[in-house]
Amino acid sequence: MNKTLRLSFSLQNAYRVNTILYAIKQIPLLKRLLPDSLYACAGLKIFGQVLAVLWEIGTFFLGKFLYFLTMVVGVGVLYEQAPTEAAFAHILIFLTFLGAFLNTYLFNPTRDKYYAVILLRMDARAYALTNYFYSLVKVVVGFLPFTLLFGLLAGAPVWLCLLLPFFVAGCKLAVAAASLWDYERRGNAPNENKLSRIGWSIGGVLFLAAYVPPALGWVLPLPVSAGIVLLGILAGALSLRRVARFAYYRQMMQEMLSQSLQQVDAAKTAARSATAKAITADARITSRRKGFEYLNDLFVKRHRKILWQSAQRIALVCLGLLVLALLALYLYPDARSGINEVLLSFLPYFVFILYAINRGTGFTQALFMNCDRSLLTYSFYKQPGMVLRLFAIRLRGIIAVNLLPAAVIGGGLALLLYVSGGTDNPLNYAVLLVSILCMSVFFSVHYLTIYYLLQPYNAGTEIKSGTYRLVMMATYLVCFFLMQLRMSILLFGAMCIAFCVLYCIAACILVYKFAPRTFRLRA
Repeated sequence: MNKTLRLSFSLQNAYRVNTILYAIKQIPLLKRLLPDSLYACAGLKIFGQVLAVLWEIGTFFLGKFLYFLTMVVGVGVLYEQAPTEAAFAHILIFLTFLGAFLNTYLFNPTRDKYYAVILLRMDARAYALTNYFYSLVKVVVGFLPFTLLFGLLAGAPVWLCLLLPFFVAGCKLAVAAASLWDYERRGNAPNENKLSRIGWSIGGVLFLAAYVPPALGWVLPLPVSAGIVLLGILAGALSLRRVARFAYYRQMMQEMLSQSLQQVDAAKTAARSATAKAITADARITSRRKGFEYLNDLFVKRHRKILWQSAQRIALVCLGLLVLALLALYLYPDARSGINEVLLSFLPYFVFILYAINRGTGFTQALFMNCDRSLLTYSFYKQPGMVLRLFAIRLRGIIAVNLLPAAVIGGGLALLLYVSGGTDNPLNYAVLLVSILCMSVFFSVHYLTIYYLLQPYNAGTEIKSGTYRLVMMATYLVCFFLMQLRMSILLFGAMCIAFCVLYCIAACILVYKFAPRTFRLRA
């Protein structure tokens, strides 16, 4: 068992180190300085190993901390009608049930499992059990400090906080044992990435059970929650025997991993076919424009389904929500003061909403698949003047697409602010509208700029840029954390407008200087 653990760690560490070194090699400022023999450099290998160890330690705690901060405690704060300690236990129990189905560890077809079991022919049973029990140890160790910290802050008893991590591990063990029993009975290999409709239905019910009852003021009494925790631990203990003695790990993992590879291939094929179907093949579509203007005009017209039609649908949904909100304010006048207070301080929240509805990623992906993948093979297409000119044309087009739903949201928020009681400073209405439009412009500029500076796709339309992934992840995290910020419309709106203007100027300069070298097909 110890030997298997060492081998699996060595394999996983090698995979992570090479991934980290590959990502470093893709950073524009470093790629010229680092040689092709990078992967054989002992010093950089050690650096990569240090980062891999830090990443492993981070997986113990960081994910759990964010989970409690957002999914358990962050949402639980909204439920003032229910007792705090009971709401904490209620939400955590149902989310644990949900996680036991969706995040099993044992039935997750990862790449390192494929390398170990299929390519290297390691003992499947020893490998599966070693890594699974190690994952359960990570769950207990990672959850323990946060169940104590957040549980005690919520008023839960110490003994319950100490038992909760073992309850999480017990539920995962119980679901794993039930899945293994089902495999013995029916021969269907479980795969957490391929849930059935029943599985998704159960997940939806558990998710609603976690959040809807507390909103209505009803939660599981603390003694009942404690009883469920003890039963979960007992179920996990009884499931250990079946998990440890299961005799068909190799057959099950081979089937599960082969399904996963087929899913990946099917997903790539589906993505390409979906993009192809989104193109309007009407031969009557033409344009009177010339040069790059002609090229871009045809592209936008033929991709109307994923650009303008999508933006129009989002705008109609936003308009419908606005009408419902106005109707609610008319029917329930007592809610106006609360809505007014929210609108005056929750403008940072809409950064994430604009991030979610922006069509920038879909636009750049379609650009590459159906235009740039072919044209980047020609040298004239990468000349500085051509690059900057086409960038400006495309930027104008995607800004226009994204401004449609943004205008509905901005105008709707200004109208809601007026109807809900208004504001002492009329400038708030204008800043609210303009700042929403600027957020939309920022995301349009941001996605197209990153596409030109980091062009992440190879000829097979696979993303090969680690830097691009990091930038996209950082964008998401910044937008997510801005949801927690509360600031007046004038202050945050003015900051948004100024930042948008400065970012647009910087983006144009960076594209002009670097895009002729970076806007190319990746190997």
